[in-house]
Amino acid sequence: MNSTSHHTASHDVTHPSSHGTLKSYVIGMVMSVALTLASFGVVMTHVIPRGFGLAIIVVLCVVQLVVQLVFFLHIGASRDQRTNTGIFLCTGFLIAVIVGLSLWVMHNANENMMPSHMSIERAMAKD
Repeated sequence: MNSTSHHTASHDVTHPSSHGTLKSYVIGMVMSVALTLASFGVVMTHVIPRGFGLAIIVVLCVVQLVVQLVFFLHIGASRDQRTNTGIFLCTGFLIAVIVGLSLWVMHNANENMMPSHMSIERAMAKD
């Protein structure tokens, strides 16, 4: 039994940041709730001018995403998390490229396949 407790203790020392502590989870939860309430407040109180509301909500959304990645998914810059962070960033970049280019292709297909400046008579003509 002594060798098992020694193995567990050495395992905890070699991977100190692989799991969060209760304190880090509580901090992450409090920050996430505060950011959610801030987003809700921006919309409901109309304190922010109408033109800036969407920008503020997007910024709060990105901050909340970072909070959840750091406190709950443990994505960080520490030496043992660099591989996970790199894979996450590459995956996010690939998803953004695929979605962005798909939207661009669909927009161009819509603009070029269904010209709105052409009349129905011209489209029906056989010239």
